Amino acid sequence: MELIQLVIGGIATGCIYGLVALGFVLIYKATEGVNFAQGDMMMLGAFIALGLVNSEYGALPFVPGVILAAVIMGGVGYGVDRLVVRQIFGQPQFALVILTIAMGFVFRFVAGSIWGFTPLVLETPFAGNTLHIGGIIIGYEDLTTIIVTALLTLSLWAFFQFTKLGLAAQAASQNQMAAYIVGVPVHRVNSIIWALSGAVSTIAGVLYASKGAIDPNIGLLGMKAFAAAVIGGFGSLPGALLGGILIGVVEPVAARYLPGGFSQMSPYIIMLVVLVTRPNGLFAQIYAKKV
Repeated sequence: MELIQLVIGGIATGCIYGLVALGFVLIYKATEGVNFAQGDMMMLGAFIALGLVNSEYGALPFVPGVILAAVIMGGVGYGVDRLVVRQIFGQPQFALVILTIAMGFVFRFVAGSIWGFTPLVLETPFAGNTLHIGGIIIGYEDLTTIIVTALLTLSLWAFFQFTKLGLAAQAASQNQMAAYIVGVPVHRVNSIIWALSGAVSTIAGVLYASKGAIDPNIGLLGMKAFAAAVIGGFGSLPGALLGGILIGVVEPVAARYLPGGFSQMSPYIIMLVVLVTRPNGLFAQIYAKKV
């Protein structure tokens, strides 16, 4: 029974890792670049939602406040690509890595300057409510996290498979020059994907905040999400989610049954094992790159 309880909590936490990993995959599918500020975008989105929803700040109803926060972070993501990332277009991918790491520090400084570095709690309508199934207790926040993550992952998969914008984003990642020649507005598509990534990160941040206090340093969770994206296979949306769930389940089980320290190391141990045995990830989608 204890193991089942740990697994359920781990799945909920893993869904949050998976959502942040989805942000990595979204940008990679469109640009073949990696945004190492993804975790900090999640953190900033959570704080914006807190500022809109909590009674001492904005006091908007929870759902409208979260939607508005997602829209705001979508605008931040769009602006980051339009005003910053686009300026290094054509440079080696290493330049984007350094740039996004620096942006992460900026986001943490902005959040700390506005909300401080003391942990804060987001006011949610399901805090403290639980569902009892047999001897298993499931918090409403965990149940909400699992349901929202499943719906969002399915929606994003459908977006890339069946919409013109999603197909255009994949075409741009295959060959940006060829996509531009046939009429794909590559720059605009990239900016929209960055905006979508910012909105998804906000949802992840709100779900994370529903489970406990937040501070500017929670953006470092992005490193675990990066490991989840690698484990699942960059380019695979379901793989990112499943990689996050795998990490989320292994962490509490390792913390309970293995010596101290293994739970913190487990995401990176799993990532190393996967890179050695399946370098493209567990659920990689391999395409022949057209040049």
